[in-house]
Amino acid sequence: MSRPISDAWFHRVKSATRDLVQACGGLKRVEAIAHASKSEVSRWQVDTDEAIIPLAAVLVLEADCGLPLVTTVMADLGGRRLEGPSDQAGSAAAMLNHYTETMRAASELLGSAATAFADGLITGAELEILDRNAGTLERVVAGLRLGIAEAKGGPTLRVVG
Repeated sequence: MSRPISDAWFHRVKSATRDLVQACGGLKRVEAIAHASKSEVSRWQVDTDEAIIPLAAVLVLEADCGLPLVTTVMADLGGRRLEGPSDQAGSAAAMLNHYTETMRAASELLGSAATAFADGLITGAELEILDRNAGTLERVVAGLRLGIAEAKGGPTLRVVG
């Protein structure tokens, strides 16, 4: 079957969908929120299935978790990028949480890459781990960027305690 998008973009959408399902609390919760069967939600995430998450599900799930994970990939596919809101002020605690979560995700990606590259051979399983860790990093960086955007123009951030 011929895809209307390249294989690389297909896999990016699938990765973003997996991240979105995870950000919304997993398969069972997404099933209820998106009004889709468990098997349908699973097909949206599996690289070997041609099913792509429908736009209505993207909208409801992204609204639930507050992260435009699939929308960001779709915008990028069209040569566009998204900007977060900049009219809200973020707190120092929120910024520190975003930062530490980003550093943790980056460390996990770097560690899995070091393990995968150590023997000079990269297996399919190692690629899957790298992809999932990269997706997690992408998701938390999106949260960090949203937090930064919210803090712009707000009061000075201070670390207390």
